Amino acid sequence: MKSFLIALVTASLTASAFAGVEAKSFKDKVALTPEECNFRDTEFQVDAFGAFLANPQFDTHGQTLNTGVGGGGGFNFFFARYFGVGVEGLWYGNGGAAEHMFLGNAFFRYPICKWNIAPYVMVGGGVGFDHTTVGYVAVGGGTEWRFCKNVGLFVDGQAFLGAPNVLGVTRTGIRFAF
Repeated sequence: MKSFLIALVTASLTASAFAGVEAKSFKDKVALTPEECNFRDTEFQVDAFGAFLANPQFDTHGQTLNTGVGGGGGFNFFFARYFGVGVEGLWYGNGGAAEHMFLGNAFFRYPICKWNIAPYVMVGGGVGFDHTTVGYVAVGGGTEWRFCKNVGLFVDGQAFLGAPNVLGVTRTGIRFAF
């Protein structure tokens, strides 16, 4: 009888100690909101940029190709969060001559949503038209900073490898994403 009374008192004290505490079950789940990201899994982009080109080599006529300043535009489509394709046109002055380049690129980007930046690498190819026509293979990389959901700034660099020239291009511009 004595042990029964001790058990009863212990049970009543324990029950009163946990009074008002609700037991959690597997049904009670905490909903986590996903991190807000300005880079969407699929998006269409329109670029406008300024460019600086440098070429320390010679063209097929033995003339030095000067550095050039110009600009261009492009269209990109990201069909997955990390992968996309794009086309662009680039125009620049080369010692009084107008140069034109048209390129296609494949992109791999890695969005860091916490900072609204996306470093990327790109590889592609295209053709340059001036007083000669030259095919190029392009490799490069850069970073985009999205300051809002649909608008960002980017800077990147590419090397255009093509006989007989090698061009280095630095671009900076604005990107609109839809």
